[in-house]
Order: sequence, then C-alpha cells, then structure tokens
Amino acid sequence: MSSALDRLKNLTAQISSYELERKSNLKELERLFLLLGINAKVSEFEKLFEFKAINLAGISLADDDLGATKEGKYAQIIAIIYDKEAKVKNKNISLAYFGRAEKLEKPVVKDIVAFVLGWRFEKSFRTLEHYHNLLAQNKSDSSI
Repeated sequence: MSSALDRLKNLTAQISSYELERKSNLKELERLFLLLGINAKVSEFEKLFEFKAINLAGISLADDDLGATKEGKYAQIIAIIYDKEAKVKNKNISLAYFGRAEKLEKPVVKDIVAFVLGWRFEKSFRTLEHYHNLLAQNKSDSSI
C-alpha cells in the first residue's frame, strides 16, 4: 500500500514541479521575446503560440552540441505557420535575424537558444491540453 502512496506522492511532486517550471518559463520567455526584438514581428506575446513550430537557423539545438554556432551560416529564429486556405500550406517567417552565427557573443546565443527551447516547452503543454480537451469532448459527445 505504501508503495502506491509513494508513487502517488512522487507523481504529484513531479506535476507540481512542472507547473512551477512552466510559470517560470513563461516569464523568461516573455522577457526574451522583448530582449531579442521578436515583438517587432509579433505584436502580442500570446500570438507566439499560434505558430505551428519555431526553428533556429545557424545555431544547433542538438543534444550533443547545443548552442554551437555553424560557421558561415546566418542565425535567425524562424516560425512556421500553417494556412489551410493557401496553395502552399506551410510558410516560414523570420522572427529575428542576428547575422553571422559565428560572430555572435555567447550570451546572445544562450538567449536565442533559451527562447526557442522555452517556446517549445510551453507549446508542448498547450498541445497536451488541446488533446486532453479533445479526448474529453470525444467521450462526452454522443454524436460521434
């Protein structure tokens, strides 16, 4: 019995820690949104999460070389939007351009990487909530 209780306590602590991290992440993400000048392309912070994805050019997001700059490449944050009405469904938009990746100072690279990872972290929560709501709707909807 205590084993089940211990697992429940551990799960509760983990969920609580994710929620605290999420709140902290949102504050930092909004700070980086302004610092990196993304607000020049996206008028409201909340509109960031309308994008299908956010990628990074010129700087690695891979586990083994996170934040490594790619020589000869240009660093920019790229957002992908999906338009079901358009002939070409996916469209890339540059949210911020930083010039040659290898010329960027380390603190700027860290901020850029933190922004992209922070956006993906929050987007994953929103996606999870979306599918949770759809599952609940499917269970309660007798017309399906």
